[in-house]
Amino acid sequence: MHIPVLRKEIIELLQLKKGDKVIDATLGLGGHSEEILKVIGKSGHLYAFEQDGRNLERAKERLREFESQVTYFHTNFVSLKTCLAAAGSSERAVQPPSIRVDAILFDLGLSSPHVDDSSRGFSFREDGPLDMRFDSREDLTAADIVNRWPEPDLVEIFSKYGEERASKKVAAGIVARRKEKHFETTLDLAGFIRELKQKFPSKKDHATQVFQALRMAVNDEVSVLEEVLPQAIEVLKPGGRLAVISYHSIEDRIVKNIFRDYSKDLDDPNEPLINKVIREKQVEIITKKPIVPTEEEISENPRARSAKLRIIGKI
Repeated sequence: MHIPVLRKEIIELLQLKKGDKVIDATLGLGGHSEEILKVIGKSGHLYAFEQDGRNLERAKERLREFESQVTYFHTNFVSLKTCLAAAGSSERAVQPPSIRVDAILFDLGLSSPHVDDSSRGFSFREDGPLDMRFDSREDLTAADIVNRWPEPDLVEIFSKYGEERASKKVAAGIVARRKEKHFETTLDLAGFIRELKQKFPSKKDHATQVFQALRMAVNDEVSVLEEVLPQAIEVLKPGGRLAVISYHSIEDRIVKNIFRDYSKDLDDPNEPLINKVIREKQVEIITKKPIVPTEEEISENPRARSAKLRIIGKI
């Protein structure tokens, strides 16, 4: 059964109430959304984003009793602002054309089916195609990157997205090997990386960081996160709250930095002497340090162990 991460903390710290409008930007299998809908009641409304078609259908089934209270968007959350504007224009004439919401949640981790279904190509422990697309309608796959991208580009993504210390060695090895035979499956690539890095001490599986990097590159995760968080802040009502659960340092660093930037006045860099403010601070940081799962939650749901929750409130 799907267990939503930090469920109690999310419901409590988002300060949800009856009648609220809420965005679940990462619907997944609908675990968090189900809890949110129970709190906001029939007078509330949920706007749910999910780019994975199979997850979306499973979530709709789970949330069937709340059908009239949910607007679904089968798209990447980077389209958040555009989708809300379209939804606003289609609602009753008395509604404002641009929807503002009381709370927003991003749960950036992989959903269980991505890992458990080997045909999706995310797991380095089970054999499957080198795919890794959240949205199967997109063209780029992990196989395309591994077998076609130039060596410097491989070094960059392994280093930037995977924080892989052996990025140059791995990239060079991949390029040399693919001249003889392309990589086609997850176990082929994972086994090659393990053999290449067998002398490197590591507590993690040697394939972990390269697979993370490929997944993030395939789905352009860094760019869309950097683009969507300002959108999310913009569509929040004053007093509304935005929560983000991240699962590795790259995502958490982006969230932390953007939250920090929007919690301060932005001075005009072209006017350093007069401190001209071109954007006043828009949020307050609710969680000075990220909230992490309890030992009890980790024992019940081991995949929650690396989760970090950060929350801001709109001024």
